Amino acid sequence: MTDQTKQDGKSTSSTHQWQVWTSWLVTVILVAVLVSVLYWQPILAQELAERNGGADSISVEPVSDPSVEALASMPYFEVEQNDAYLVRLPETNTIAPTRPRSQPIEYEVLSGDAVFSIAHKFNISPETLLWSNYAVLRDDPHTLDVGQVLRIPPTNGILYEWREGDTLEAVARDFKASVDDILNWSGNRLDLTNPEIDEGALVMIPGGQREFQQWVVPTYAVGRSGTSSLPGGCEVTGPVFYGGGWFIWPADNRYLSGNDYWSGHLAIDIAAGTGAAIYAADAGVVVFAGWNSNGYGNVVMIDHMNGYHTVYAHLSAINVSCGSNVAQGNIIGRAGSTGNSTGPHLHFEVRYLGGFLNPWTVLP
Repeated sequence: MTDQTKQDGKSTSSTHQWQVWTSWLVTVILVAVLVSVLYWQPILAQELAERNGGADSISVEPVSDPSVEALASMPYFEVEQNDAYLVRLPETNTIAPTRPRSQPIEYEVLSGDAVFSIAHKFNISPETLLWSNYAVLRDDPHTLDVGQVLRIPPTNGILYEWREGDTLEAVARDFKASVDDILNWSGNRLDLTNPEIDEGALVMIPGGQREFQQWVVPTYAVGRSGTSSLPGGCEVTGPVFYGGGWFIWPADNRYLSGNDYWSGHLAIDIAAGTGAAIYAADAGVVVFAGWNSNGYGNVVMIDHMNGYHTVYAHLSAINVSCGSNVAQGNIIGRAGSTGNSTGPHLHFEVRYLGGFLNPWTVLP
């Protein structure tokens, strides 16, 4: 190997070492610059914001956590709120809406049930429930009994069992409904081009209705009508008490247990346990006290001698006799569940000149 070759090899080795040291130096400088930017940038940004906007402008807080790799902190806004505002809290317990029912279902009557309460449970009118169960209830809500199986329609109207010879036009006319509503009700599953319905099929008549046949105690009255001429009426002689025209609650409770006042139930069912005291809602004379076979059970009727009558039914005991005078607040009997009743309560009616009034309109 010549001297010239040795000299060229040394020169090449020196050049390579110089390049390595140069690359390391550049790397160190870049790292130092990056660290400097990360450290000084938030501080410079805050100073710039304070110089431009003062204390009322956007403030930038420096990043104190070295693990945070962001180049800048998010600005913090301070807002004064003097007006009232609504806070909406999250609701963790939610109920998913169910698909509307299109088919009838069956329900077995339980103790304490009433036509009104069952209808409310299934979001239909009590009239609908009564109309759709004529074979069981015969349009009388007092015939409801524990263990009965009722059909619950999917919507308001009449659930009708199709008979031989029925036509859509005739059924719609009888129940004051629309043929189109019957055809278009999805649960009926009718062929619009050829709507044939088999005998015995259950057909929903949306919006259908019919007249009620009311089963009530006849109104007995003192005076020229002569209560003695009516079966069960009292022979009233001598002076009688007159009502003042205003009423008190006939039971200690002031809430319902069963039926409210509606077209098929011309009274309210007041919550009262068996044996609870029942009071005369106003002064008057007892014109009926005894058993009634139309579903009322033990019942008392008072003529208040001013056009008003009150009726107290399903009693477990009667504390007054027919023809006796009572003052407002006198105990006339005890609550019970006699007659057609699924649980103890007071069936309370208010009548005026022979017609029925909603008791809610006269009770305090």
